[in-house]
Amino acid sequence: MATNITWHDNLSYAERAKLTERNGATIWLTGLSASGKSTVACSLETYLLKKGIQAYRLDGDNVRFGLNKDLGFSEKDRNENIRRISEVTKLFADACVISLTSFISPYRKDREEARRLHEEAGLPFIEIYVDVPLEVAEQRDPKGLYKKARQGIIKNFTGIDDPYEPPISPEVHLHTDKQTVNESVETIVEYLKKEKIIA
Repeated sequence: MATNITWHDNLSYAERAKLTERNGATIWLTGLSASGKSTVACSLETYLLKKGIQAYRLDGDNVRFGLNKDLGFSEKDRNENIRRISEVTKLFADACVISLTSFISPYRKDREEARRLHEEAGLPFIEIYVDVPLEVAEQRDPKGLYKKARQGIIKNFTGIDDPYEPPISPEVHLHTDKQTVNESVETIVEYLKKEKIIA
């Protein structure tokens, strides 16, 4: 634990939002591998940026090339992976940027902790459940991960030999086996407009 540190206050989130005329938020997409999280997040990021809305996507694979390159896929490492991302997205939201995360984030308690961090800071946290049946995810398998998990090559793979705990009451529930990418993005955008996060 760090010692001899002091938090330096400056502008509040409300003051930043007023000055920038922007709202920050964390949009947390969770679901099985190959559920469509990253595809939806990429499309949503493009939509927001084209509208002049500050947005940035954090992807479960991409962050492991830098910020979380020291972490594996044990339960302990997955917990730490999500803890770090929760803190990063909180900073983005406080800076009046909409951060989009596409992480399996299989454990409910980790996602609840991410929500708590945001809510205590008065920052919007929107959980999106990107829902797809396991058999559909396995059929898609764009990276060949399910096949390797079934062969025992990959251990601790979510949905095969590691659990996935679905959200109990997400703000938005997508069914990407029934919805197109555009329809999924439209569903999220409608929610953001309803909550006055974007105009």
